[in-house]
Parts: sequence; C-alpha cells; structure tokens
Amino acid sequence: MASIEAQNRNGQRIALDTRAVDEFGAQLQGALLRPGDAAYGEARQVWNGLIDRYPALIARCANTADVARAIQFARAHHLPIAVRGGGHNVAGTGTVDGGLVIDLSPMKAIEVDPVSRTARAEGGVIWGELDRATQAFGLATPGGVVSDTGIAGLTLGGGFGWLRRKYGLSCDNLIGAEMVTASGTVVRASETENPELLWALRGGGGNFGVVTSFEYRLFPVGPEVMVAFVLYPGELAVPALRFFRETMASAPDELSSFAILQRVPAAEPFPETWHHKQTVIFMSVYSGSVDKGERVVQPLRQFATPIADLSGPMLYVEAQRLFDEDYPRGARYYWKSTYLDSLNDEVIERLVAQAEAAPSDHSTLDVWHMGGAVARLGEGASFRGRGAPYHLGIEANWTDPAGDDANVAWARSVHADLRRFSGSGQYFNFPGFHEEGDSALRQSFGDAYDRLAAVKARYDPDNIFRLNANIKPAV
Repeated sequence: MASIEAQNRNGQRIALDTRAVDEFGAQLQGALLRPGDAAYGEARQVWNGLIDRYPALIARCANTADVARAIQFARAHHLPIAVRGGGHNVAGTGTVDGGLVIDLSPMKAIEVDPVSRTARAEGGVIWGELDRATQAFGLATPGGVVSDTGIAGLTLGGGFGWLRRKYGLSCDNLIGAEMVTASGTVVRASETENPELLWALRGGGGNFGVVTSFEYRLFPVGPEVMVAFVLYPGELAVPALRFFRETMASAPDELSSFAILQRVPAAEPFPETWHHKQTVIFMSVYSGSVDKGERVVQPLRQFATPIADLSGPMLYVEAQRLFDEDYPRGARYYWKSTYLDSLNDEVIERLVAQAEAAPSDHSTLDVWHMGGAVARLGEGASFRGRGAPYHLGIEANWTDPAGDDANVAWARSVHADLRRFSGSGQYFNFPGFHEEGDSALRQSFGDAYDRLAAVKARYDPDNIFRLNANIKPAV
C-alpha cells in the first residue's frame, strides 16, 4: 500500500497511508498539498530563507472547519503541528519537517465596523491588508512596522508598532478571538466569554490553539501622519544616542520612535559616497495632527548635518510599508532581543561597538523607545516587559548561506553582552530559535507564567501546540 513519509511528535519516522490522506483531503474545502504536488515547493517556503523544512502535508485551510479537521487528523496520526498565519515568524515556527502545516493564508476575510470602531480579521490576513481596510474609514489598530507581517503571530506575541506609545501593543487591542482547541473544538474568547483565554492570547503566543479570527479595537489615525526618517554619520553615533535619550524623555505619547545602528544601504535615495558606511538613524511616526507632528519631530532632524533626511507627511499605509524592501522574502534572518533598563553611556558604547562588528551590511541594532500606553495597559494582558524604557532588537540580516554561522554568532554575542543591562527578559517575536527554553519563558513572563500554564492545561493539556515559545501545561 502506498504511503507518505512523515514523522511523529517524538521525531520517529512513520508512514501515512495515502488512502487516509486522500480521505482527509476530500473533507477539506481548501487544498491539501503533499510532496510532489506542483504547488508544494512554493507553499513549504516561509519568509525567512534560513528556514528550510519539508512538511509531510500542508493543509491550506479555507475556514475554521478545515482547521478543526486538520487538528483532528494530526492527532489521530500523531503528527507534529505547525501553524502558519503570514509565514513571517523569524524563528520559522510556521513549518515543520515531516509534520502537518495548518496554513491559514487563504483565510483573508476582513469586516470593519466604523460605528463601533472595531474590525474582525481572519488568521491569514497580513497587516498591510488590515491597514488598507481600516484606513478606508480613517481608523487603525496598532500593528507592526513591516506590512507583510501576519496579524496572527504579531498579535499573539505582543505587537510593537508605530502606534504603541499612544494606543498600546497589538495584543492590548485584541477584544475578541475565535480559536480551535487541541481537541478540535471551536471556542470564543472575549471580555465576557472565556475571558481568561482572551487574557492568555494577549501576549501568550500560539500555545493554546489555532486562532482563526481576531477582533480589534480601532482608533482614528491618519490618513496622513508625520514621519521622521533621518540618517546621521556613524561617527556621531554616541552623541546621537545620548541626544535620542534626552529627547525621548519628554516625548509625547503620539510619538513612537526608535534609533537604528546599521550601515547605509547601497541604494537610492542614499548618497553613493555613504554606501556601506556606519550610520545612526532616527525613525519616528507621530500619530496626531501632521502640523503638530512636524514641530515635535523637528529636533530629531536638526541634531547635526544629516547624510539624508527623508522626513515628511506620509499616508499611514505608506508609513507602514517603509521597511518592507529592507526585509525581502527569502533573505536570511536571526533575531534576538532584550529590554534595556536604561540607555546610559555604557549601554550606548556597547551598542556602537557591536554595530561596528556586525559581519553583514544589512544587520541592525534597533533601540525602540517604549513607555506611554505600553507601560499603562498591562492589566488585561499576559504580555510582560512593559516597564523598561527601551527595547533592543538585535537583527542579523544577510543573504549568503556561507555567512550563516558568523551572523548567528554575532547576534548571540550582542545578546550576551547587552542582557546584563536588562531585568525584563526578552520579546518572543524576536526569539532567536527559542534556544534558552523554559528558563527564558519564566523570566520573561514572570508572575504570568503559572497562570498561562493553567490556561494551557485547559485548552491543550497534551501540549499538541508546542512549536512556539512553548509554555508547558500545568500539571
């Protein structure tokens, strides 16, 4: 009898009966892809080119019923499950060797209610799609800073974006969800229905089930926002970061900013004489009126003589796409993170030295200014790490596979160097490969960890959903 090679949840090789697979495929309204199918090669790929895995099956789900059937099939055949929303997860948890990928990318429905200022979006939606739908009514919810990031992974892991200081994280504005549990049961979560599950989904990751739809709170934003985008010479990095520290101390909540240490991209509109040289970049979005925003960001534009100043009013949907070209699909990525208790002179000196040591021209050290609503909205969400004034994103970005070891080692060395300035753990949307395991989870979630483990035990007692920042079910 013909079979498909797979592996079980313990990593042992098994064979799937093709007749059972055919029956499963016939039950789906979406498509079931197997190795050898014409669409399989492209479908198995994820955004991060460093991740190269071969699932036994890919279920491209058309609706919630398909998701439930996929979970039940995987459980019956002891297959590991990977869940893919936008496929943008830097750690590659949206795919798995020899297991079943539950692919939500065909699930794209979006409903916007401009009266109640809410939006409902299915799990395959990406931020650019949601932004376009909500901006038709002059509304938005806090998203990320790259438009082709999936709403699912970003929201469940927290969600830092351009509206964070005014309106909080993506997870803070999740007001409802539909989820399929490990048993294949469909449940709703809201403030009045399974509120403990909603609390867990607001930052606890993909631990509890497959979230098939998200309901968000919306706010008036745009259509234009004021953007500051200024590059200064790398030789000014130390005084520039000191200036950034001083300026952010009195920044209004409408201003969400970060400082970036990297090399000048070898592309227009950056002057060719500066290509590949070190730079420090001030990036900000002011979410209030453009006129006031111009005045607020002006100091960031006048710190010194810039390499380039690309600041100005911009449509919010365009601001959300500013970084898209810097993160192409198929390039190689390894990201770590830590929260910074301060941006003191010692931290600044270490950041500048580590940026200069990066083996790739595409790598960055991103100092996100936090505070504002991020620090105020923690009570109803499991997300932790709110008290730190800054978050450090450590991004090793490169293209040549020959550079894999050097770039991963650089990111890890930066993390080891800078984490001594942090008491708040890390952000699990920038997790490396989750190599620190349970110890990092306990440190980062702190007092929320045991409560999350209890929610996990209720909805996934056998830890079926384990390809994530995995919180084991409480015993």
